[in-house]
Amino acid sequence: SLVSQSPLPTGYKRNGDNGIWSSWEHLQPPGMTYPDILNGVYMSEALNPVFVDNFERDPTLTWQYFGSSTGFFRLYPGIKWLPDENGVISFDCRNRGWYIQAATSPKDIVIIVDVSGSMKGLRMTIAKHTIVTILDTLGENDFVNIIAYNDYVHFIEPCFKGILVQADRDNREHFKQLVDELQAKGVGTVNKALTESFKILREFRDAGQGGLCNQAIMLITDGAVEDYEAVFEKYNWPDRKVRVFTYLIGREVTFAPNVKWIACNNKGYYTQISTLADVQENVMEYLHVLSRPMVINHDHDIIWTEAYMDSALPQSEELFASQAQSLLLMTTVAMPVFSKKNETRSHGILLGVVGSDVPLRELLKLAPRYKLGVHGYAFLNTNNGYILSHPDLRPLYKEGKKLKPKPNYNSVDLSEVEWEDQDEILRTAMINGETGYLSMDVKVPVDKGVRMILLRSHKGRGNGC
Repeated sequence: SLVSQSPLPTGYKRNGDNGIWSSWEHLQPPGMTYPDILNGVYMSEALNPVFVDNFERDPTLTWQYFGSSTGFFRLYPGIKWLPDENGVISFDCRNRGWYIQAATSPKDIVIIVDVSGSMKGLRMTIAKHTIVTILDTLGENDFVNIIAYNDYVHFIEPCFKGILVQADRDNREHFKQLVDELQAKGVGTVNKALTESFKILREFRDAGQGGLCNQAIMLITDGAVEDYEAVFEKYNWPDRKVRVFTYLIGREVTFAPNVKWIACNNKGYYTQISTLADVQENVMEYLHVLSRPMVINHDHDIIWTEAYMDSALPQSEELFASQAQSLLLMTTVAMPVFSKKNETRSHGILLGVVGSDVPLRELLKLAPRYKLGVHGYAFLNTNNGYILSHPDLRPLYKEGKKLKPKPNYNSVDLSEVEWEDQDEILRTAMINGETGYLSMDVKVPVDKGVRMILLRSHKGRGNGC
């Protein structure tokens, strides 16, 4: 969509040959295009003048964008999107953390996967891909565990037996490795797996742990023939506090009514996944279901993501004046977009998510430097205790002559750089959103980390990201 000419954000190259145009808004559809996507494209054209006006009023803005629930991505200023090595542009905004966090509230998820003998071959491959895709929709505010079942029930990570763990990057990657090792054998009995899942979710809910919002069970199977109604009567009915989403793997429809009944009677969603190509679209449906209460209540919650580097754009390095600028840490502020039509309000229709990238250095400019003192510094962390910005955060390493981000650069805990001599007073206070001042003893490395000294530090706390 062509929009009026306006200047570019500081640091961007202006030449269209370098892949960026301030006079254009870019639309990137997902892999498959449907009529709903085309309708959404026309509907969202009203955002064009809004994006331009926002930038004219605040020239420090970088990217502004709208991610649709149907998959297309509207971006300002526009870029020339480059395909990957296979000649494919496969970007789907619905997989990005900012979209997922804004579209749903925190959630506790137990994934149950059928590993009986009937799941051998392609079905097991599809099931594994489905689990990995579900894990990719989770973030730091979510909690998860995975149960595999056949003749017996077992947690794929024995150390996590009977609990939920935070779905941070490290835990998600660990689960993915374990999922890849699953093998199909034996006979599937889903009742015990459902019972174990409901018990975990109930214990966490009663103890005030976990996400304290949505709870769901994801059942991945090629069929269910047991009498499982008694399990739901005991653990989930009539309140139905836990939603059950079912994924029927394979082309067989013999057991489809049973699997669909499980989802429909537990406020969930049923879908059949026949091929690997079906996985992405079908998995994303659960996010729309979990967003319905928020949409119906019109809760426009604003979210801030963890720190990240702008790696989603394949040519991001080319869009900046230098490689150092392209590796600057960013955060995204985003919020959901709802349908306000009276006739569809009760349906809870999520149109998408709107967001904008904010360089962390812009946020740090808000710190009153004249109050910090000679050795004072400002830092930011998330509600989970992970650092957004800190003088001792070193997110990059050198590989030859190139700078590269460390694998866990955005999941460094505050306690790893602020070494308190006693309990984690500062970290706890910041996570709880407290404001004010405190004094505490901290350990400070000197002589390149060879020695430690104990200093009295004075900290001021304020609500931020």
